[in-house]
Amino acid sequence: MSEDIGQLEYNRVTQTVSIIGAGDIGGSVAHALARREAAARVLLLDDHGNVAAGKALDIQQSGPIDGFHTQLEGTDDPARIIGSSVCVVADRVGTAGEWRGDEGLAHLARLRSYIADAVVVFAGAAQAGLVLSAAHEGGYRRERLVGSASEALASAVRAIAAMEARCSPAEIHLTVLGAPPDLVVLWSEASVGGYSLERVLSQVQLNRIRLRAARLWPPAAYTLGLAAAVTVEAIVASSRRALSLLTVLGGEFGVRNRVGALPVQLAPSGIVQTRVPSLSTRERVLVETALGG
Repeated sequence: MSEDIGQLEYNRVTQTVSIIGAGDIGGSVAHALARREAAARVLLLDDHGNVAAGKALDIQQSGPIDGFHTQLEGTDDPARIIGSSVCVVADRVGTAGEWRGDEGLAHLARLRSYIADAVVVFAGAAQAGLVLSAAHEGGYRRERLVGSASEALASAVRAIAAMEARCSPAEIHLTVLGAPPDLVVLWSEASVGGYSLERVLSQVQLNRIRLRAARLWPPAAYTLGLAAAVTVEAIVASSRRALSLLTVLGGEFGVRNRVGALPVQLAPSGIVQTRVPSLSTRERVLVETALGG
C-alpha cells in the first residue's frame, strides 16, 4: 500500500498538464489544478502568449496564499506542450470562446504531433462534437478522449442536493447520462451517505432539485474548470472513483460512434473502464432519446 501511495505522489510531482486555450475556462482549469497540486507543472497555451503568460503569473503569485507549489507558465509556442501527460482543450482569449467545430478540429490536427499519446480532456460545454471529430477524423484514440462538462453538471446538482439534505456535497453520489444539452440525472441511483436520495428527501424536495437542475446547463467557467481539474487528477492518480464523463460510445445503450456521458474510470492510459447503470423504464427512454437511439 505504501508503495502505491508513493507511486501516486511520484506521478503528481513529475507530470506536466497543458491547457489549450487561456480564456476563462482555461484559466479556471489552471487555477484548480494548481490549488489541488495535481501536477508539478501547468502550461497555458494560447495564440495570445502574453495574456497566457500574465494569467499564469497571476495564478503562480497566489501560491503562497493558497498554499501550493505548482509551477505555471504561459506561451504561444505549441512545441512547449511536448511531453505532457494530459492536455486540456479549453477556450481562447477574447470573444472566440471554446475550441469547437471545424476550427477546433483543425487546431487539434496542427497540435497532433505535439500532443502525441497524452490523454485529451475537453473542458468546454459545447465540445461534444469535437470529441467525436477528434476520434473519427483527428487520428486520436477514443480511449484517450474524454469530456468533463457532464461531470461539471453532476457537481452542480450534487451541491443543490446537499443543500436540501443539509450535508456535504461529498456525501452525495449521483450519475449523469445522455448527451449535451439533454443530460439525464439518474435519480433512481442517487444516494446520500449510502442511503437512497429518494428515501431521505421528500417528494417536494426532490421536485425542487429537479426543477433547479434543469436550469443548470451550461455550467459556468469556474465549474467547468474545476470538473476538468478533477478529471485530470483522476487520470494522474489512476483514481478508482468513476466520473460522469463524455466519451465516444462503443455499443453502450445500443449506440455507437456518438458521444454520450457514462460513469468512467481513468488512468494515465486514458479510459480503463466504463459502466452502464441499471435504468428505470422512464430513464432509459430519456437517455435513448438524448443519444438519438
